Amino acid sequence: MIQIIEIGPERLDEYDRLPSNFLVRAILQVELLDGGLGGMRLVEIPVAEPYVKDYDVGEKPSDWAQQFDVRNWGFFLALDGGTPVGAAAVAFDTTGVFMLERRRDLSVLWDIRVMPAGRGAGIPLFRHAAAWSRRRGCTQMKIETQNVNVPACRFYHKMGARLGEIHRYGYAAVPQVAHEVMLNWYLDL
Repeated sequence: MIQIIEIGPERLDEYDRLPSNFLVRAILQVELLDGGLGGMRLVEIPVAEPYVKDYDVGEKPSDWAQQFDVRNWGFFLALDGGTPVGAAAVAFDTTGVFMLERRRDLSVLWDIRVMPAGRGAGIPLFRHAAAWSRRRGCTQMKIETQNVNVPACRFYHKMGARLGEIHRYGYAAVPQVAHEVMLNWYLDL
């Protein structure tokens, strides 16, 4: 039985030990219809050479407390028999976190990760993060991912989130990921 516990930032080194990588096998390519005036369409296409994307390159969860005021954040570990098998972080009501859009009724699922063997097994971290946000008076939870993370997009859609933003140049200033498209999902709480 999976148990989800809330931890403080002093235990984020435990969070660090959970991998946040996956194999990119396909992307959601953005196609503009009539130059964008007719909208956009996401089309899943396989990548020529699959590769590993690791969200922890350059920044680990234990770095967050030095970068942000995390007093209003929720950090969660999913435990199976006392062993961490997943983790999630939710940002809420934090000055300087652009993704919160200066809203007090919005939380951001900052991070979610599950051990590869447990992915798709029904670990309820996402629902736990949504419930935590709801208890703080949030009416929506925002989730950022990229067009290279097709499994995450399918998961967020399955959980009831709706795509709210396609930012084609969201990572233009970061050369390593400038080719990726930012996709922001919103879950009504």
